Amino acid sequence: MPNPTTPAESDPRRGLAGARESFRAWRGSRPFWAGSLTLAAGFPILYFAFSHITLGGITLALSTMAGAGSLVIGLLLMVLGVTMWFQQQVRTFAGIAATLLSLVSFPLANFGGLLLGLLSGLVGGALACAWAPPDAGSEAAAEDRIAVPGAGARSTALTDPAGGSLGAE
Repeated sequence: MPNPTTPAESDPRRGLAGARESFRAWRGSRPFWAGSLTLAAGFPILYFAFSHITLGGITLALSTMAGAGSLVIGLLLMVLGVTMWFQQQVRTFAGIAATLLSLVSFPLANFGGLLLGLLSGLVGGALACAWAPPDAGSEAAAEDRIAVPGAGARSTALTDPAGGSLGAE
């Protein structure tokens, strides 16, 4: 039976909310979606190179001589996706490498995993190159820029060097 005097941290709902908030903070401090898409790009490239798809009664075998190339490209894309999560300093290199590997997978790995791996790898690589780490004071600066009428927020109007106002107050 739970003790009513126990702290709120022992509440399971509080622990789940705390875990969710810490995951949200972790996700916001790195190129999470870039890594996720790049990691996901490796799976179809690996899968379709070594599988047999049955459509109706016809077996479609996509395994070709490029199986080793598919294996290498798929594994490298997965490693690059994890690298984007845990080594943000090399995100630009990882993004460019993921983009190039995705393009190379088109002729070598069954049209880039039937275009699934190709497209998710290209988008993941582009997101990794475009991602920038958040500024430490970005939330405080954003709150300062928001002007709420009647809340005593400072004016964002521009002033003329001669003393006149250039914008509406």
